Amino acid sequence: MDKSEAKERIERLKELINKHRYFYHVLDNPEISDAAFDTLKNELEELERKFPEFITFDSPTQRVGGEPLEKFAKVPHKIPMLSLNDAFGEEEFLEWEERIKKLAPGEKIDYFCELKMDGLAVSLLYRKGIFVLGSTRGDGKTGEDVTQNLKTINAIPLRLRIPEKKEFEKSGNLFFQKERILELAANGEMEIRGEAVMTKKVFNELNRGLEKEGKPLFANPRNAAAGSIRQLDSKITVSRRLDFYVYGIFSDFGQVYHHEEHALSKMLGFKTIERNEVRADSKSVIDFHKKWTKDRERLPFECDGVVVVVDKIDLQKKMGVIGKAPRYMIAYKFPPEEAATILEDIKIQVGRTGVLTPVAILKPVDIKGVVVSRATLHNEDEIKRLGLKIGDTVIVGRAGDVIPDVKRVLTELRTGKEKSFHMPEKCPVCGKEIERDADKSGTGKNGVNLRCVNKNCPSRKRRTLYYFASRPAFNIEGLGPKIINALLDSGLIQNPADLFDLKEGDIAPLERFAEKSASNLVKSIQSRRKISLPRFIISLSIQHVGEETAQSLADHFKNIEKIRNAALEEIQEVKDIGPVVAQSVFDWFRENANKNFLENLLKRVEIEPYEPREKGKFSGKKFVLTGSLSSMPREEAKAKIREIGGDVSESVSKETDFVVAGDEPGSKFDKAKKLGVKILSEKEFLSLL
Repeated sequence: MDKSEAKERIERLKELINKHRYFYHVLDNPEISDAAFDTLKNELEELERKFPEFITFDSPTQRVGGEPLEKFAKVPHKIPMLSLNDAFGEEEFLEWEERIKKLAPGEKIDYFCELKMDGLAVSLLYRKGIFVLGSTRGDGKTGEDVTQNLKTINAIPLRLRIPEKKEFEKSGNLFFQKERILELAANGEMEIRGEAVMTKKVFNELNRGLEKEGKPLFANPRNAAAGSIRQLDSKITVSRRLDFYVYGIFSDFGQVYHHEEHALSKMLGFKTIERNEVRADSKSVIDFHKKWTKDRERLPFECDGVVVVVDKIDLQKKMGVIGKAPRYMIAYKFPPEEAATILEDIKIQVGRTGVLTPVAILKPVDIKGVVVSRATLHNEDEIKRLGLKIGDTVIVGRAGDVIPDVKRVLTELRTGKEKSFHMPEKCPVCGKEIERDADKSGTGKNGVNLRCVNKNCPSRKRRTLYYFASRPAFNIEGLGPKIINALLDSGLIQNPADLFDLKEGDIAPLERFAEKSASNLVKSIQSRRKISLPRFIISLSIQHVGEETAQSLADHFKNIEKIRNAALEEIQEVKDIGPVVAQSVFDWFRENANKNFLENLLKRVEIEPYEPREKGKFSGKKFVLTGSLSSMPREEAKAKIREIGGDVSESVSKETDFVVAGDEPGSKFDKAKKLGVKILSEKEFLSLL
């Protein structure tokens, strides 16, 4: 075969392979077997190997790129890749419709309903019909060049298919734009946007392979698709067998309606979701949403809702964009996903009003990529309604904005070892009496509540938890009173020890929490599992024990075991501890509730070996701080004093050596002057350090 014959054969093979790619990946109607298709590709590869001068950018053999990349180049988007606002129910969807109708008064609005794929949004740029650039969404304005990896996806044509003119005859408005479309596709520039996805089948096969190899599994198909697209080595991407569906054309070919973009995409050689439909009103949209809520498991890809788009392009332009989201589109989400898991225990949470709420302790389970380990059971009536027993296999649902709850019990999986649960007869925290009160909500959902009558019940006092997380104690960044209140009220924690059991999926559904902020809070808590002995003592909130007393106890006993087992007389021997404080410490370690709390806490945290303070230039000196310091927080100043042997007190006395006065000092300043105690300015204090 000479060069001219080889060139002609190569062109014919490319044309034939592209034709059968279209039948297989777009029309889902292959005309030849996979084996025959592979034979054609093998012949093309052989010819291109012999005649490399005829290899072109759009050849089917070029789907797997060359050498691995070192990094991805940045790509600015000419038209921003916008994100969507969400509607989590029918009411929110109708509120959205009401808003957009005000932007287009008197207009008849049709909607195009698209199944919302859970993948990675990408942009494809074609020049003169050739795929030249593929990029990720990034921040919406700038993405990453992933052309090499996108070329590995068979559903993405390397060259646009040029439709025959007769194909336009039944294409509505496209018929009148055919000349413009054909010119644009053959000689102009077209931007196609869509979703790169991993099908459920491929995802399950991939995870099975990773499990056999002992490697970490992907959380969900979306993560797998995103990770595959962002591989620097495209050979890894090709092994992941990704798919691609178009959701829009961002080039002006004279389109009047959004649905025309989907119709044209298919004619140009792309896959579109055949189940997408134009709907005439909101009722019809809701019906479409309900249908796919039930039938989404039939889809080959993960789908988490319906994207509802105002179909007419002129109305889209009139409604415009607000922030990073278009007004004319909304993601109408499906109800929560569910999962089966084991109910390992039921704990009682006592809320700030004294109500006893049962909380399901679950074997951690992944629901839509988030780990959940707790669920609300509402009250005793709900447990009875479900027929729930400890050890049961249960179905748990997680919505986007509420705490997970138990939907039903799979009684068919019972072994006989399950245990019945009974609400306590007395408050599990303080041991006082409880009373019943009727549901006053009017909904009937909460049934009859049990309530602790003790207004001084520790669970009704939140200050202990606030102090536990504060800077002098565990210093948990991001865990303030509002978040602690939300955790208590939702039944996620009962006492400080429970903080260390929290999972991201437990927190994410709470109001104001996104999954990222939930993840950050869990990481912040987990980073505080190691703590010094003085801070640990402070965290226990023992009456009369502040920072200095905690330091004195640590200096004297060196570890928590000696403190908890110390006789009253031993505690009284500690420097600067009088009878009242000694009695308070002694009593705290002997109360059953405190004993249980301490045992649970010690199972979750590690107290660092105590190293007595080295003697320094402040040894034997007592400091008191008053007012605010501009150079450092007061806690940091206290730490610096202790590091060089000094002591810090909260009150001024004759034994005080120095009072450090910052801006707007308080009564301690006046008392120091009265007693003749030396007062240091902030500048003088810093010079001593």
